Amino acid sequence: MKEYTIRYQSFDSDTLLPQEDQKLLQAAKDAALLAYAPYSRFRVGAAARLSDGSIHTGNNQENAAYPSGMCAERVLLYALGAQGLIPKIESIAVRAVPFDREYPVPVCPCGACRQVIQEYELLSVKTWEVFLQGSSGIVLKFIGAGKSLLPFSFDLTLK
Repeated sequence: MKEYTIRYQSFDSDTLLPQEDQKLLQAAKDAALLAYAPYSRFRVGAAARLSDGSIHTGNNQENAAYPSGMCAERVLLYALGAQGLIPKIESIAVRAVPFDREYPVPVCPCGACRQVIQEYELLSVKTWEVFLQGSSGIVLKFIGAGKSLLPFSFDLTLK
């Protein structure tokens, strides 16, 4: 029997984090408020801080042909990938802000998003910090998105 341990930090509030991390989480929340989520009514925002300090955002985009929608994390990462900016990512944050209620539980990326996060982190110069939060409340912080969020990812390289 083998065991795998995931290390993370938990904070009761984003106010306990450094200012730059609070700003990243706020950008993810602001992005969530702009999400197009008329079907699920569950808005999600993602934000990435690059090595130059700039913050970029994405949010979930739904469609009446429901499988055609896209999660906030992939909207963000695909846009940054199209601009050649993936290697500059240092931190990402994901937040959920439903239409009709508070959501004080950290939101975790879906499996597809975890796979994308894991692969893109491998293209980055620096190991990513990942922050997860709901509309308020507890913040989870992971170091190393791939190993923390998807330790047994799909891998075609057969290393």
